[in-house]
Amino acid sequence: MNKRDRLVTDGRIARDSSGEHAGIWVVIPAYNESASIRDVVERTLKILPRVIVVDDGSDEALAESLSDLPATILRNQTNSGKAAALVRGFTHALDHSAVAVVALDGDGQHRPEDIPQLIEAARHHPRHIVIGARLIGFDKAPRSRRRANRIANFWIGWAAGHRIVDSQSGFRLYPADVLASVRPAHDRAHGFVFESEMLIAAARKGFRTMPVAIEALYPIAARPSHFAPVRDIARITRMVAWHLLCAGLNPLGLWRSLADEAGSRIATFASHPGR
Repeated sequence: MNKRDRLVTDGRIARDSSGEHAGIWVVIPAYNESASIRDVVERTLKILPRVIVVDDGSDEALAESLSDLPATILRNQTNSGKAAALVRGFTHALDHSAVAVVALDGDGQHRPEDIPQLIEAARHHPRHIVIGARLIGFDKAPRSRRRANRIANFWIGWAAGHRIVDSQSGFRLYPADVLASVRPAHDRAHGFVFESEMLIAAARKGFRTMPVAIEALYPIAARPSHFAPVRDIARITRMVAWHLLCAGLNPLGLWRSLADEAGSRIATFASHPGR
């Protein structure tokens, strides 16, 4: 029995003898995030000690700004896109016996202090991708963003065959089994398609999603989003359409996503750093 197997019981994440989640890693993709990355990494290290930052070819001295912190820094020589940065971090974590990987962005839109809630949800819901669903305060987001999110949830849920809450949130906990068995295209053209396709491809392997309600944050000092609405939404739409066409439009998946009571449950767990 290897280290990874010892930390998983019946598909559930277990604590090791020290009471810590020794097999859980954090991956933070970062591209020109100098204004926020150090704060995000410092706060994350207070929750979990195994943190990977993937510097995706930043123009700034991002790696140097973190050199005194006990985090693993991986650097892409050129900007390869968010998908490639995530996959590089996932691969490193799996190579070091990860049982699960938490992904969060480096721009301050995700609170590292919410990581324990995702871990607790994963302990209760094995074979689920746990999504930090931006439900608290999301009504204050721009109307266009809320509409786009609802549309994406509908189409991706249809293709996945179950209701998905906040399909566009990058704050997630992935079981190692998902990352080892599902690997959508992750070249630069799939930078913002990858996370949506992960949910569909994982569903085809029998995995579901579990949302955990978190606060929607939009830091005033954050740099502009790298997401290009017209280009990236078109790419996501094309990917979902391809999956639906390959599945004969998946009418059963549509019915299940609309009738899915289980998917309407929102996991709520108190946030306790270090759990």
